Amino acid sequence: MSKEASFSGKKLVFIGFGSITKATIGLLVRARAFNLSSVVVIAPQIEQHQPFVDLGVSFIDVALTPENLGHVLRDVVQPGDFIVNLSVNVSSADLIRFAHAQGALYLDTCIEPWEGTYNEPTLTTSQRSNYALRDQLLALGDELGPGPTAVVTHGANPGLVSHFVKSALLQLAAKLGVAVPEAQGRLAWGELAMALNVKVIHIAERDTQRSSRIKSDDEFVNTWSVDGFVSEAGQPAELGWGSHEKTWPPFARHHPFGSNNAIYLERPGASVPVKTWTPNGGPCTGLLITHNEAISLPDFLTVKDGSVLLYRPTVHYAYHPCDDALLSVHEYVGRGWKLQDSKRIMNDEIAPGGVDALGVLLMGHALNAYWYGSILSIDEARQIAPFNTATSLQVAAGVYSGIIWAIENPDRGIVEPEQMDHRRVLEIALPFLGSLEGIQTDWTPLDTINALFHKPEGELCPWQFEHFTAV
Repeated sequence: MSKEASFSGKKLVFIGFGSITKATIGLLVRARAFNLSSVVVIAPQIEQHQPFVDLGVSFIDVALTPENLGHVLRDVVQPGDFIVNLSVNVSSADLIRFAHAQGALYLDTCIEPWEGTYNEPTLTTSQRSNYALRDQLLALGDELGPGPTAVVTHGANPGLVSHFVKSALLQLAAKLGVAVPEAQGRLAWGELAMALNVKVIHIAERDTQRSSRIKSDDEFVNTWSVDGFVSEAGQPAELGWGSHEKTWPPFARHHPFGSNNAIYLERPGASVPVKTWTPNGGPCTGLLITHNEAISLPDFLTVKDGSVLLYRPTVHYAYHPCDDALLSVHEYVGRGWKLQDSKRIMNDEIAPGGVDALGVLLMGHALNAYWYGSILSIDEARQIAPFNTATSLQVAAGVYSGIIWAIENPDRGIVEPEQMDHRRVLEIALPFLGSLEGIQTDWTPLDTINALFHKPEGELCPWQFEHFTAV
C-alpha cells in the first residue's frame, strides 16, 4: 500500500464466503497490508471457517435480502470502511447505494442482481443481460454523482483483463512503430487500437488444473465458485460487436436501449463454442460465457465521428475451463440445465503441474495475433498464498489490487476497470500473477477450415465472428 493510502482503524467487510473470499483473505495473509482482525465476513450457512477465525476474522451468519440489507449493514459498516462484495444473488446496485450513503468504499467482481432476476418471466432476455445490468450501474453513477469510490467488476475477468488490454496495445505499438498518444484518456486508447488495426479481442483463458479425485456422476466440479460459473453459463452469450463485421450471426439480437456497442445471442453461453488460442496448448475451443468486459471494453475502445461509428473491436470471453469443469458443464447442459446434486470446488486435491493461462488475445493487426496475460501454475499459487488455486489467486489479485487502488483514490464515485490507472493496478497485482507474458502467434480461426477443406490461404477474411464459431 502506498504511503499516502491509510486504512488504519477501518474494516474490510466481505459479503459472501465462497472460494474467492477465502482466496482473497489468503492473499491478505501473504500481503500483510491489513490487520485481519479488521476483516468481517457476512454470509449465510457459514462452514469451514475455523482457519479464518484463527487468523482473527469475524463472521456474521446471515443472508442479505432486499428487506434486511440496510438493517444488517448499518450495525457493521461505518464511514470509511470498505465493502467487498464477492457474493452471488446480492444486488450490487443496492450495496453501492448503501455504501455511498454510509460514506464507505466498495468493490465487486461482477454486477449482481437479487436472486431470481435471471429467471424472472416478466423480463426479456435483453433485460436480464450483463449489458442491461451495466447500463443500470452507469445510470446509478450519474444519479449518485461524486462520492466514495465504488469499483465495479474488478476481479481477474472482468477486471485485470482490461488492464492487460492496455498493456498489450502499448506493447504492440512499440513492436510495430505506431505512435502512442501522449494523453491516454478514453478516446486515445480507442484511436490507438484503431491505428493498430485490432479487429478482435478475446479474453482467452485455458485452465489445465486437474484433480487427483475423479469427477463423479451428478457432480459439478470447478476450480472456483460452482454457483458463479453456473449462473454465467446459463445467461445468454454476449459480445461487443465490431465495426469490421459483415455477417449477422444466427440467433443474434440488438439491445433496444443503451450505447448499442454489444449484442447477445438467444443461446446460453455454455452452449456456444468458439475457437481461440492460449499459450498453454495453443488452439482450443472455449465457451462464449457472458462477462462484463465484453461490454465495457468495446464501449471504451469505440471511436466515432459525431454519431458515425469509425471503429470498434469485437470482444468476448472464450473460456476453456479445467477438464472436470468442462465435463460438468456438458453434464449440466445434457440434464436440461438442471444443476447436479453435488458440488465440489477443487483445492487441496489438485495435482501438481496444472496452469491457468488468463489473458487477452488481440487479433487482426500486422503481427496477426498477440496474447498477453498471466500464466500461473497451481504450484506457484500454493507458494504465494494459502487457500488458493491458480484460478482463484488470479481473481484475488484483481480484488486486492482494486481495493488498494480505491483506498488510494477514495472519491471517484462508480468506476469501471477501464477508468483506472492500469500501470498502478498491475504493479500491485504482479506479485500474485505468476508470469505476465506477451506472445505472438500466427494462428487464425481459419486454420481448421483450411486444413480440413484445403482452402487456399487468403480466400477468406479470418477475423469475422462467423469463423470463430464455425467448424
